[in-house]
Amino acid sequence: MKKYLQDNVISNKKIILRVDYNVPMKNGQILDDSKIKNTLETIYYLLSENCKIIILSHLGKVRNVEDKKKYSLEPIAQHLKELLNKEVYFSKENYGTNVVKRVNAMVSGEILVLENTRFMDIPNRLESNCDAQLSEFWASLGDIFVNDAFGCAHRRHASTYGISKYLPSCLGFLMQKEIGMLNRLVIHPIHPFTVIMGGAKVDDKLPLIESLLPKCDYLLCGGGIANTCLEALGFNIGESLSSDDKMVIDKMKELLFKYRNKFMLPLDAIVGTTYSPDYVQYKLINKINDNDMILDIGTKTIAKYKTAIMESETIFINGTVGYYENPKFANGTKEIFEILKQSKAIVVAGGGDATSSINNLNYTSAFTYISSGGGATLDYIAKGKLVAIENIIEGSDDIETLDI
Repeated sequence: MKKYLQDNVISNKKIILRVDYNVPMKNGQILDDSKIKNTLETIYYLLSENCKIIILSHLGKVRNVEDKKKYSLEPIAQHLKELLNKEVYFSKENYGTNVVKRVNAMVSGEILVLENTRFMDIPNRLESNCDAQLSEFWASLGDIFVNDAFGCAHRRHASTYGISKYLPSCLGFLMQKEIGMLNRLVIHPIHPFTVIMGGAKVDDKLPLIESLLPKCDYLLCGGGIANTCLEALGFNIGESLSSDDKMVIDKMKELLFKYRNKFMLPLDAIVGTTYSPDYVQYKLINKINDNDMILDIGTKTIAKYKTAIMESETIFINGTVGYYENPKFANGTKEIFEILKQSKAIVVAGGGDATSSINNLNYTSAFTYISSGGGATLDYIAKGKLVAIENIIEGSDDIETLDI
């Protein structure tokens, strides 16, 4: 079978469509439906081919029976119905004879959303452990598997990877677009290429930093990444967020010396303190006290980072340079976004923290492309592959030939 949806004969087929509808919700209301909208191109194409569409997705972290009450896909199915202006049916089950009967009763052009795949993790983690019997059951429901769930393509789960072992499989349009964009703009960028790296998850990002340093011209650091670098160089960072793993700090020190001409670290900071929520001070990096918490970059750092940004042709941003959720410490992130808006560069954002900050601060117009995947984006950049599509495509470089 060909790797791409558009290259296959799918008319009147039963399609198992894996999507990523893991959207933020509060009190049963969807707060951001962009992940759902991102899959509409694939769904419309399948409808134009008169397919029967069986949709699988996860939602939330389902650890116990109580979580099942919070994470049903029924509101998602209802919202999809409104977006498509077409009937979308929902099954409260995703496994068993009732599901088989319902799928067998489908007519061409019908859409059926099955219940949250992670409900099968209670009690034996069948979904997350890629259980063979569960994978084979879901595969038995259709003729072709279309994987359009880029956001969880780094997970070897039954519904992402397992099905592809038992059914002819291909990539949906969102998956193709995401990988194609990352190949063009980050894996093989136009130079000068600048990476802006921040956020809280320091240890998890070390493989990503190692993979990007040989490729980029500048690495601009903020947040916990910058604090860890400063600590590795012997600066006092007080109570600031940083890695507490000595091996990570030692590795960062090694990278700092090896790539000393690429790293850019803060010169100054906006700090809070452990003893007062109202304390906000501007300080040079070499003046940080033991109780200080570095929570944003200062004006000298912003000016320094601007020089690299304005000469860049490609920029990849992951994470934020400060604790933007608190307005007292959001200025650095806003200023960086303003500079990105002024630059002539192709600007790509990837990762949950970066995407949230862009949306919350209303800076989507500053970016050429905002990836819908968090962990998947970072995994692909670091490793050059995604485990969930290993059975579908040999080496993602093939996707560069797509006209996206």
